[in-house]
Amino acid sequence: MSQPHESLVAWQRADDLCVAIYELTKCFPANEQYRLTSQLRRAAFSVPANIVEGYAFPRSPTSLRHLRIAIASLAEVGYALHFAKRVAT
Repeated sequence: MSQPHESLVAWQRADDLCVAIYELTKCFPANEQYRLTSQLRRAAFSVPANIVEGYAFPRSPTSLRHLRIAIASLAEVGYALHFAKRVAT
């Protein structure tokens, strides 16, 4: 059963990103499991989750708040990937 938010391209891309992050972090060292891996996964999950929550309250301040959180979480994912690349080399 499909949900209304699944038609949103932004949600589709965020969902793909979240799955990709989960797959990528399977390769991270075990000692990062409760640090960078966990933080990166939580931030990645937050992007599509907040889009869904924002979509549940169309045209309201709550919607805008959740979309801003999604954008901030996306920025956090970007930095975490940058950091992971720097410490892996």
